[in-house]
Amino acid sequence: MAKQTKRLKEVYKTLDRTAVHSLADAVKAVKANATAKFDETFELSLNLGIDPKHSDQIVRGVISLPNGTGKTLRVAVFAKDAKADEAKAAGADIVGAEDLMEKIQKGEMDFDRCIATPDMMPIVGRLGQILGPRGMMPNPKLGTVTMDVKAAVETVKAGSIEYRAEKTGIIHAGVGKASFDEKKLVENVSAFIKAIQKARPTGAKGTYMKKITLSSTMGPGYQIDVNSLEEVA
Repeated sequence: MAKQTKRLKEVYKTLDRTAVHSLADAVKAVKANATAKFDETFELSLNLGIDPKHSDQIVRGVISLPNGTGKTLRVAVFAKDAKADEAKAAGADIVGAEDLMEKIQKGEMDFDRCIATPDMMPIVGRLGQILGPRGMMPNPKLGTVTMDVKAAVETVKAGSIEYRAEKTGIIHAGVGKASFDEKKLVENVSAFIKAIQKARPTGAKGTYMKKITLSSTMGPGYQIDVNSLEEVA
């Protein structure tokens, strides 16, 4: 964590870190403490009872939040001819084939998401060691390897989130901005939690959602009462 500011130190003096809150109360508290000079991101952390080392305990997917993320993502698309035109018309920021591959190999990666048509995968496959570690490798299971590039680009631009549990079983995601009203933030958090609940892997045993924490970029975290999320489920 970054060095605490005087403001944050004052907040922590009155914050009971062991307390749990309803989703609505957590959103309200985080929003009240998001007083930085920029529009802070609402960050959700879920500690899951899984071991991602096992193939039957991997939690990964994509979700479109009902109110978007508040962040404009730059999209690169590997496509040719008519599909390249379709991607550009849908709002893709970068479109190409071999030329795009060469740019990425040179370290030119001015984008946040990568989409490809199936026929482009032999080219994209050469970039596995570059895109893979960054979580940008197109994947048919995530809808980023598709012939329907128009829908894929529009979904990303609308505020979709790719999520994947880390080795420790924790998922982190930005689910909105402090400038959003509380209702929209509650809706986004609820939608994300529902997606994770639905994605419960077959190998997960015992308690699946062990801990959920909501915070802002520069603010303290508030633990959400997992038992209060039955209405979300």
